This record gives sequence, C-alpha cells and structure tokens, in this order.
Amino acid sequence: MSFRKARRSSTGREAVPPDADWTIIRRPGLRAVRLGVGANDAFGADEKTGEEVGNHAEERKNTGRNMGRWDDDEWEDRGGFRRIEPTFASGGGRGKSASKKPAAKKNPAVKATAKHRAASGGRVPSARRIVPGKQGNRVQQARSLLGSIAYGALVLGLWGFILFGGLLFWYGLNLPDTSGLYNVRQTPSISIIATDGEVLSHRGDLMGGYTTVADLPPYVPAAVLATEDRRFYYHFGIDPIGIARAIVINWRAGAYVQGGSTITQQLAKNVFLKPERTLSRKIEEMVLAVWLELRFTKEEILTLYLNRVYFGGGAYGLEAASERYFRKPARALTLQEAAMLAGLLKAPSRYSPTNDIDLARQRAAIVLENMVEAGYISAEEAQIAAVAPASLQGYAARGSINYFVDWVAEALPDYAGKPDTDVRVITTIDPDLQREAERVVATMLETEGARVDASQAALVAMTPDGAVRAMVGGRSYAQSQFNRAVQAKRQAGSAFKPIVYLTAMERGLTPDTLRIDRPLNYGGWSPANYGGRFEGEMTLRTAFAKSVNTIAVQVAHEVGIRNVIATARRLGLQEDLPSNLSLALGTGSVSLLELTAAYAAFANGGYGVIPHGIEEVRSEAGEELYRRQGSGIGRIADARAIGQMNNMMKAVMVYGTGRNAALDDRPTGGKSGTSQDFRDAWFIGYSADIVVGVWVGNDDGKPMKNVTGGTLPARMWHEFMVRTQANVPVAQLPDMPAVAGTAEVVTAPASTETAAASPYEYQWEEPGFFDRFFGRSSSESRPLLQPGGRR
Repeated sequence: MSFRKARRSSTGREAVPPDADWTIIRRPGLRAVRLGVGANDAFGADEKTGEEVGNHAEERKNTGRNMGRWDDDEWEDRGGFRRIEPTFASGGGRGKSASKKPAAKKNPAVKATAKHRAASGGRVPSARRIVPGKQGNRVQQARSLLGSIAYGALVLGLWGFILFGGLLFWYGLNLPDTSGLYNVRQTPSISIIATDGEVLSHRGDLMGGYTTVADLPPYVPAAVLATEDRRFYYHFGIDPIGIARAIVINWRAGAYVQGGSTITQQLAKNVFLKPERTLSRKIEEMVLAVWLELRFTKEEILTLYLNRVYFGGGAYGLEAASERYFRKPARALTLQEAAMLAGLLKAPSRYSPTNDIDLARQRAAIVLENMVEAGYISAEEAQIAAVAPASLQGYAARGSINYFVDWVAEALPDYAGKPDTDVRVITTIDPDLQREAERVVATMLETEGARVDASQAALVAMTPDGAVRAMVGGRSYAQSQFNRAVQAKRQAGSAFKPIVYLTAMERGLTPDTLRIDRPLNYGGWSPANYGGRFEGEMTLRTAFAKSVNTIAVQVAHEVGIRNVIATARRLGLQEDLPSNLSLALGTGSVSLLELTAAYAAFANGGYGVIPHGIEEVRSEAGEELYRRQGSGIGRIADARAIGQMNNMMKAVMVYGTGRNAALDDRPTGGKSGTSQDFRDAWFIGYSADIVVGVWVGNDDGKPMKNVTGGTLPARMWHEFMVRTQANVPVAQLPDMPAVAGTAEVVTAPASTETAAASPYEYQWEEPGFFDRFFGRSSSESRPLLQPGGRR
C-alpha cells in the first residue's frame, strides 16, 4: 500500500492532516482497523538515513511477539472520526539501534500513535497478544464440523420428509374401502345349541353389544392403554418413540420381541387390511392410522378399537370377550378381569384362559405392573388384584365340549354357506351323555392311565343313524385342541376285522364255517397270533371272537383284498388303505369317528350313515337356513350278512376279547383292536340304541404297557354304557340265526396258498359310479328303524 508523507509540526511531531488518506487493515481473529496514512510516518525513519529512531526501533523489533490489545483513541481534530490503533509494550531500552529492515516487512501490525505514547509518559502500556493458536484452530474446526453435520442432517431430514410424504400420498391413493368402519358385526356369531336348548358355546366372530369408553370402569381402558399404547393421547397415529424403542429392544434381543404399532395402527390393520407382514401393508397401515387420527377423536378411536379387536376364543370386541370368558357385561368387569382381557391382546391364542389359565393369570399380573408404572393404579391395588386373579365362568371352563363345537363350526359352511347374520346351530349333542363321556375319560386316565403309560383317550357316541351325542377329543381341551376323535389317524388293529368278515359273509361264508389256525406264509410274510400259539380248527365265529390273526388273513385272501377295501369304502372309511393282506390285521389308518360310523351299519341293519352333528341352522331373525332331512345313504350291506355279523359280534362280548365290556341287561356287540407294540388300543361296541367308540394311546406314538383293546378301552366303554343306558328300554340287535353247515376246510399248504385254492375267491370288478357313491344298492330305500335297529 502507499502512504502519504506527514508534515512536521512546531513541536517536532508529524502533524496528521485532517484530510489524510485512510487504509483498512484486517487480521484473522481481529476486527477491521482504519488507519490514517500520514500517521504511519510518525514512527517513520529518519529522512536522511531512512532508519527508525527512538524507542520505536526496539518496539518494532519486538512487535511480532509483544503485540498487545487494540485501543480506541478519539481524535478530536479529525472531525469526529474514530481511529483504532494497536498499542505495544516497551520492549527494550532507549537508544538501541533499530532494525534496518523495513517496518512493513518486519511486522505488518500498525504501531501506537505518538499522542498515546506521550500520554503514557513515553511508554505504551503492555497488553496481551491475541494470536490464533492450536486451541483456537481446534475450536473453529469443531464448530465447522458440527455445522456441516447439522446442515447435512437438515438436508437428509428434508428429503426424508419429502420421500415419506410421497409414499403416504401414493399409498393414500390406493387405500381400501373404509365404509365398513362402523359395521362392527361384519362376520356372524355362531351359537351352538344342544338338543335340550342349552347354549353350549359360541364360535366364529362372536360380537357383543357396542360399548363406549364412557360406559366402562376407568381401569378397563387403562389396562389396555398401559399395555398396548401408553402415549396414545400424545402421538398422531404413529409413535416414533415407540418404534425406536422397539427397534432397540429387538436388536438387543436378536429377535422380534416387541412391535411399535399404536392402537390406531392396530385398528387400521384389524378393520381394513389383511394380516400380511410386508412393507407395503405396513405403509398402508400408517396412512390409515394418520387418516383415522385426522377424522376421529382419541376417545372415538379407542372405542372403535375396543369393539373390533380380537380377544381369542372367537370373541371380537370387549363386550363379546366379557361374555365369552366371564358371563357378564363389560361394564361389570373387575380390575382382575380387565387385566386378563388386556393381556390377551398380545397373543390371543397363547394367553387364552381356556387354553392355559395359569399362563393367562401370569400375563394379567404383567398388565397390573404396567398399570402401576403408567400411574393408573397404585401398587396396593395391583397387589390385591394379583392375590385374587380372575377365574373363568360358565361353559368356557368345561373345555371338552369345545372338541365337538370346533368340529361343528368347521362343517357349518358346508350346510348353510356363509351367512351374513348371526346364526343359531341346533346340534345333535346330548349334554348328559357329553358330561358322562368327559367324566369317564378323565377318571379312567387318572386312575389307570398313568399305571400303563396311557396319556390320551378319545370317545365318540352316536345313534345308529350317525347323530353324534357325545364327543371327547382328548384328555384336556385347555392343554391341547387337537381332536383325537376326528383328526387323529391311527392303525385300527383287529378293530378292522369286522369289515373283512362282512365281506366274507356277503360271499357265502357263515359264522360256522371252519378254518384252521396254523402257520402261514405269503410271499415271505407270516402273520402271527397275539399269544404266539396255533389252536387248529375252529369256526369263524370263534376265530373272530378270539381275534385269531391267521384265520382273518386266510379269509381276506379268499375273498380278495380289493373286495375288502370296497366294503370299507361302502362303510364310510375314506383314508388310503394298503392293498395287501396285512390290511386284514388293521394296518390301515382310520379315525375314531369314521370307524365308529362304520360299526353303526351293524347296529341299524346294514344302512350307511354319515356322522353328523348339525340338525338345524337358523338366522338371528328366525329364518331357516338348513334342516336335516332324508333317510341317509341307504342300504350298503346285505341284511342276512349283517345278521350273521351281529351273531359273531355278540360272541366277542360273551367269550371273546370284549368280555370286559359286556352288559348284563341288554344285547351288545363289539370288537377290540390293538396296533403293533401296543401303540393304539380300540374298542368299538354298540347296542340297538347307541354306538360308542373308544381309543387309548399317546400322542407321540409311545408304546403302552400291554394295553390291548380288551382292557382299558373296553372298561371305558362299559363304564360309559352303564352310566348312560340304565334307563333306556332294552331292544334286540338285528340278528339272524347263523346258517348251519359244514363248509369245507381248505387244506392247501400254507406256503403255496393262492387265490385259486379257495372256492370263495371273487374276481375284481370295478364298481360303477352309483355303487361307489351310494353303496351296493342305490335303488333300495331305507325304512324307518324299529327296535332292534331304531334311529
């Protein structure tokens, strides 16, 4: 820069003219300084030598390290201008030679004015030197980094908001129909009614009356909010804090253990969306949640949620759940009951009190703790409620009837379609017989089952025309909902032999036909008897009563195994059956319900039955949707052959394997069955009025301790019949005297027996459509059954 040379005053000082030029000097960390150009020469060099004079020579030499603070000096003679100049501490003694280097090159700072130096007695007060150092640089760098981060976060947040808004807009264009929001009763309730009018249970989407939050005790909605959505009244339908918390908890656990959905989101999902776990559905759920929050108040949203959410047991809505589990309206719920219902929302099936009451109570205790943490109740109130937990009331506590109810509810659409109104289903169940069946199964398993390693049992009782009067699908419905009477497929053992012998009776053999109990060999397979002995010649009646395996296989070989399978199909067995001689010993798998229905043909004189549990279906308004009519399938077996089989079945009860089941006051027939290694034990028996099937075993197929069909199952059958048939009039079974004769004994060698060796072998003929669908005779109508085969 250029400086104008100053004029000297009379005092020897350079005078700075008022109109002197000004220069602005800037340094990092300091504010701008305005300097008069002429003032710089006050410290200037000698005009002749060009050297700096006075103390300022030393001061200039030390200005690089002794630079002090900047002081303001008011210059009156400059027309009110303010000049800010640097001051310097006196560095050394006077008279020291100044540096010959130009001042501008040695130190770019501007020296203090002469006036200021004179006022201070020739010395300039010392001051701190402000020089940007390492610490200052670090602070500036940190501030710069934080600023960059904040700016980047702001930009990312802005773009994220734009992207999220775009997604919401896109999915908002494709929202599902929301017109059904107030249609609480979208799916019908199914009331299951017994033959005497008793309401057994409810199934399907049971909906109770509409209830509002204002009608409920305060602790009822509080239990739900404390467990499901504590910030319900503070979020806008989506809870970012809850989502973040869930992410952290799930990350720490290494698994999905907590969700971040709000009550509003759950309402949107339950009402409008399908239960899919996809990103698209989650976004739609959020959009709908925001829409609900904009349209309804918090109280309205909570009311809608409580009337739509699923509480398990087929109950949708708080009112229905209260009736389902406690037989009372929701406004009468206690704190304990409210906590149990709120606990169901996390996992309705797992925490259902009908499945595991202890687990439901443990979950209710957690809900009470949540209510204390949220400030809804005191610790003392929670303690009192935990000491006396809620208990089930009414039918919900009698779990075994639910095996039958599940079976009926599943079959209902085949009878009445899918009505859009509540329906009443009049069933075939007899409450008295049902209670006795439950009692017999529970008592016998408790007293004898543990001793012989038998943990499960099932029982089915039906009339000879197939109407199910009692059904027990297992030891405890609360522990397992698997219906062993309907769903389990097990090997029937000797309980399948009546089908083999019926095929033989229809083809000319009689109960008095003789066969020899002896070793056999069919292609390397040799059937053996239970006791390991061979007793020689005997009648088919005796062989059947004593369940001799070798003679059953001989008979099956004579009549043809495919004809045996055809008979099984006519009797209603639908499972795949092995097309080999082992089928005669019951290696095919069947269900208890089907096998019991097959025996019904022996009790009713040879007519096929379809096991059923529904008699009538009516709408809530009384409209008849279904009524059972007709006479059934029709005749499926020859009456004479059925009479011969009843003759043989009665022998089982008199001196055969069914002696433990025999009744003293009425004629009965039946057959026991035992699968390999004592894994399954059966007894199927009947009188003229009822057919009862019993199965005993273990779910995992574990062998029992020498349990055969003639032991524990036969005693269960006997106990049930004694309890339920004592007051029923005695009736005879459809029976015909066995035709006397001396049928020829087949004496061909066991190892070379073929189909040609028997005069009773029949060639296979593919049955026609009507034969396969309706039985042997589709044209024969079924008469009304009378005593000895009455309906």
